[in-house]
Amino acid sequence: MKTAIIIPARYGSTRFPGKPLALIDGRSMLSRVYAKGMQAAIHGRNIAVMIATDDDRIAAHAREIGARCVMTDSRCATGSDRVLQAADNSGEVFDFLIGLQGDAPFTPVGILKALIDTIAENPEFDVVTPVHRLSWRDLDSLRAAKQTTPFSGTTCIRHADGRALWFSKNIIPAIREEEKLRAQSPLSPVWQHMGVYGYRADILRRFVKWPQTPYEKLEGLEQLRFLENDIAVQTVEVSGAHGPLQSGIDSPEDIARAEAHIKAFGDDL
Repeated sequence: MKTAIIIPARYGSTRFPGKPLALIDGRSMLSRVYAKGMQAAIHGRNIAVMIATDDDRIAAHAREIGARCVMTDSRCATGSDRVLQAADNSGEVFDFLIGLQGDAPFTPVGILKALIDTIAENPEFDVVTPVHRLSWRDLDSLRAAKQTTPFSGTTCIRHADGRALWFSKNIIPAIREEEKLRAQSPLSPVWQHMGVYGYRADILRRFVKWPQTPYEKLEGLEQLRFLENDIAVQTVEVSGAHGPLQSGIDSPEDIARAEAHIKAFGDDL
């Protein structure tokens, strides 16, 4: 089985133009993400790593950091479309595609390894994606962040077997008797989605042909298109997370939080 880790990176973000090139503690966001992909590729076999972009500035930066880069169409509707187009434009054929967001510099390498292992052990899965259970402290931090950047951070509710039931930019589920639950466990009942996806290539090819779905449009979450078309999304439980920023950086305000994260937990590159 042949797998590609593809990093979609757009310059023209509405909320944060040039985001992949933004510096975090002196190092570009994109270089941090690419380094994580390369570290994970060593874990498996037949794994390629590449950046997918529609912008010459990002392509030039990819060359500077020694990264393989594939140009894609500026009209790609989503990161998933860009992942598939990059795979098609690469000149290779892949069975599974892992989309590693170019704005998620704190994605632990262990998460990518967990996806690689899950795919290898369960090639019948359609889509796989990691989640981690928030501590109460991290839930409080996520709530505070949403006061100023309400679309930062995605949460998930899931079936007992790990299949995703729903994703939202709101914090779900609502929690009754929270003080009682806080006294019972250091972990909250909230699962945070970490924006990495592994897709069977044939499933992703179907996905990009479907129109956007109603809840996908409302939430701004493309993974809801799978759920609204009855495609199972298997969540992979991971641990060892250090807070909500691992879901991605969505705004300039998140850069300050990212640098505070490095100060508090260190830099793993």
